[in-house]
Amino acid sequence: MKNIILISLLILLSFVTNAQKVFTADYSSRADVKVFVVDYQSQADLCVYKVDYSSQAGKNNGAWHFVDYASQADKVIYFTDYASQADIKIYFVDYKSQAGWKKKENIHFFY
Repeated sequence: MKNIILISLLILLSFVTNAQKVFTADYSSRADVKVFVVDYQSQADLCVYKVDYSSQAGKNNGAWHFVDYASQADKVIYFTDYASQADIKIYFVDYKSQAGWKKKENIHFFY
């Protein structure tokens, strides 16, 4: 019975949490996720489109809204200097339709 409740809770949280309002930390120790921006879309785990308003942020689909304070964010990220230091690699796209996960093995970082 406890397992059913735990699984139900995890499924519910996966639908409620959108984790797309992000704050950029100054130090890696303050971040939930470390990201590296790649030069080519084919190298990315996640293609990110920056939206103007938090209401436009998606549900873990790559539509990010950057907030001014860490308390407003669902996830705090840190931009690394090297790909080897990062948890995920991202690429910023020009159109919202291009946003999304390319390699889903790291999708758990944003839940």
